[in-house]
Amino acid sequence: MWLSAPGTVDHFVSRDEDRSLAYEWTNFRYAAAWINRSKSALRSDQVLDPFEVGDGWFEVILPSCQMVLADRCPPELRERAQTMLKRLKLGDGEGVVSYRQEWYRMYCEGELSLEGLARKAPLIARAVRKQQERAAAEPSGNDTVPRTSRSDF
Repeated sequence: MWLSAPGTVDHFVSRDEDRSLAYEWTNFRYAAAWINRSKSALRSDQVLDPFEVGDGWFEVILPSCQMVLADRCPPELRERAQTMLKRLKLGDGEGVVSYRQEWYRMYCEGELSLEGLARKAPLIARAVRKQQERAAAEPSGNDTVPRTSRSDF
């Protein structure tokens, strides 16, 4: 998801865990400052490396904008993925959920196209497309997903 504020450099393997990696470019990750702070107490074997997360391992549920683990996450990595969702508050943390809800609101109110949403918040755009596909498959013949008003959040 696009960061609205400048991010920070995160040492994926913390300096406390392995000081020899403190100045290794391959160990640096760009992250939101709050994620970096939340991750500080975790070892690298407790979380997933963002460079290794596969497409479709996580999904956003609408309209709550909570993120959950998807079936495509490999079984041997699911525990680490769940740790990330819970300990880093990526799943249902108030701050990140309200951030996602704002992206979703902008789309629902027509301030942002689906293509624009995909560039800024790809998991939310994927959830919208999934919602549209479900609505199109319903026997009611409804081809569109109704726009959501701000009061629905």
